[in-house]
Amino acid sequence: MKKRVINKPLEARKASPLLVSLSAVFLGIVAGCIFILCIGKNPFAGFERILFGALSNTRRIGNTLGMSTQLILIGLSVAFAFKTGLFNIGASGQMLIGGITGSILAFYLPMDMPRVIYLPIIIIASMIAGAFWGFLSGLLKAKFNVHEVVSTIMLNWIAYWICYDFIPRFIIDPTISVKSKPIETVHTLRADWLTSLTSFSTMNYGFFIAIIMCVVVWFILQKTTLGFNLKAVGSNRFCAEYAGIKVNRSIMISMAVAGALASLAGLTYYCGYSNIMEMGKMPNEGFDGIAVALLGNCSPIGIFFSAIFFGILKMGRGSLAATGIPTEIADTIIATIIYFTATNVILASFWNRIFHSRFAKKEEAAIAAMKKKGITTPIAELSKEEFKAYAKEGKTLVMKSKEER
Repeated sequence: MKKRVINKPLEARKASPLLVSLSAVFLGIVAGCIFILCIGKNPFAGFERILFGALSNTRRIGNTLGMSTQLILIGLSVAFAFKTGLFNIGASGQMLIGGITGSILAFYLPMDMPRVIYLPIIIIASMIAGAFWGFLSGLLKAKFNVHEVVSTIMLNWIAYWICYDFIPRFIIDPTISVKSKPIETVHTLRADWLTSLTSFSTMNYGFFIAIIMCVVVWFILQKTTLGFNLKAVGSNRFCAEYAGIKVNRSIMISMAVAGALASLAGLTYYCGYSNIMEMGKMPNEGFDGIAVALLGNCSPIGIFFSAIFFGILKMGRGSLAATGIPTEIADTIIATIIYFTATNVILASFWNRIFHSRFAKKEEAAIAAMKKKGITTPIAELSKEEFKAYAKEGKTLVMKSKEER
């Protein structure tokens, strides 16, 4: 006799991270509509202008992808640290370190160096510099229990003042004393074929680097022993230590990798999206990436699409002025989405209640159908196909029973 295979478990569906993130986006957009209505403007016209400003032609699409590049890499940086139970709020400083490293090399490496050699040099050098900057926070956390939020914030300002000193010392523009000299296009991450394809947008090789890093981070976290160790430390540091995992080493590695990812964002920004560095300016992308990581549920694929979404809002907000809507509305929408994302427990609980209620009704219907047929098999022993069939059959019985009451 052939043994029947039963599909388990038979239980109510739970809210997925994707559903929770989409709910946060929806509520943020609804809040944005309310804000626009409060100032007497048409919200549909406002969102239409945002989409127009970000996606209306190939140049705008290229600019949106160029802006999203840094958000992808910063989101990956923050998420990688999150997986180990760490909060990397120092991505802005790590961006500056990666940017100043790449910018200095762009001026001091020979101009006739083949790009196939030049590009790997500046990419690897920037990653090493950023990894060292992140490693410092990990070292302080591991050896002296200095909270990473404190150390990364302090290192942000150290990086800020390093750039403030290095720009005039090595790469200052003699005509504008607060900026570096523009980097020649041949020494940036831009490519002629990409520029032509996107009608002279700011899209560059950095976008493809960001995609590669999404794959690399996913592979490390999901397919390697290192990734397992890092996630184990993030889940419960003491249990991981008891299991023989070297917690301090995991912390230092995690922050080093996070720093390398953030420094790549700085390289793609200052040697790709832009070609200059300004003195006295802390990049906001380092903080925007935290929102990207939260909305993307700290998964590489989620971060990719989350960054594109934020890139659309940021690139399209400039077009709001044509409708008389303040451009700050786009920032307000982003902030609202972040607040709803931070309350993901409430959103998940809301959806779980709905799913449990629906499952309870199906369970009641299935029991009614089985009772009518004289079947005494417990619900828990049914396959999903059998449960669905009985629930569908019993739905009418339950409705008739309620009408008779």
